Amino acid sequence: MILTTFAASSEPHISLAAEEIFKLGPVSITNSIILGVIGVGVTVALLFYVANMLQNGKRNFVTGVVQWAFEGFYGQAEEIIGDKTTARRIFPLAITMFFVILVTYWLSVLPGVGTITVNGTPLFRALPADLNFTFALAIITVVASQVYAVRKHGFFGNVGRYLKNPIKDPIGAFEGILEFIGEFSRLVALSFRLFGNAFAGEVLLLLIALLTGYVAGLVLPFFMAFELFIGFIQAYVFFVLTLIFTSLALATHGDHSSSDHSPAVTATPAKQE
Repeated sequence: MILTTFAASSEPHISLAAEEIFKLGPVSITNSIILGVIGVGVTVALLFYVANMLQNGKRNFVTGVVQWAFEGFYGQAEEIIGDKTTARRIFPLAITMFFVILVTYWLSVLPGVGTITVNGTPLFRALPADLNFTFALAIITVVASQVYAVRKHGFFGNVGRYLKNPIKDPIGAFEGILEFIGEFSRLVALSFRLFGNAFAGEVLLLLIALLTGYVAGLVLPFFMAFELFIGFIQAYVFFVLTLIFTSLALATHGDHSSSDHSPAVTATPAKQE
């Protein structure tokens, strides 16, 4: 295999799907998996480092930023969910997604990502620029929200949010259909929003490097800084939407026909959506 570095005269290599670099037995290892493994490793190492520093009573800029994120975001989780117990349970999942998305997105801004190739295929690709990854995160979010909804409303009470008697409660039955459609729309919105921004960011940096040629070293840092900002925004939006979707799953909607609902469904929540 021959490693080549992107030059100003090269044609940009743009692929919507992640591309295979090699096979590990029956498993196809793509360029997004390679950078993703590195990103997850960096994330785990960072959090262990911060935890160890805080346990030993040591603080620096890195520990301060991570601690600020945990404390500030946990406060937002309580406000959005409206129930401290549920917020404490869902927060670890939401904040983990935030850091994984943030680190893997930021790694895609590093020089060499999308420009170093192996036999014409980019060696590295941002994990959030792989639709398989963003779709998997969206599925985890939707499933988690349903799990907490079942814990609050009960299994049949949760099913009752979607399936209602159209004769006794026609408006509620229509709302149930909309709610069911909404679950799929949230799944699509979560996955494609993150994927679209990450993929567009990689393409933008690649095209800027191509168009600016020999002055790319002067121009690219501004676009890299912009992409770092976008990466933070996307990770934060995913974090907030995870909490919002969980809050929506926990909320009790208006009761048009009280005889058609179980007590678990008609219970007043800690906070309305």
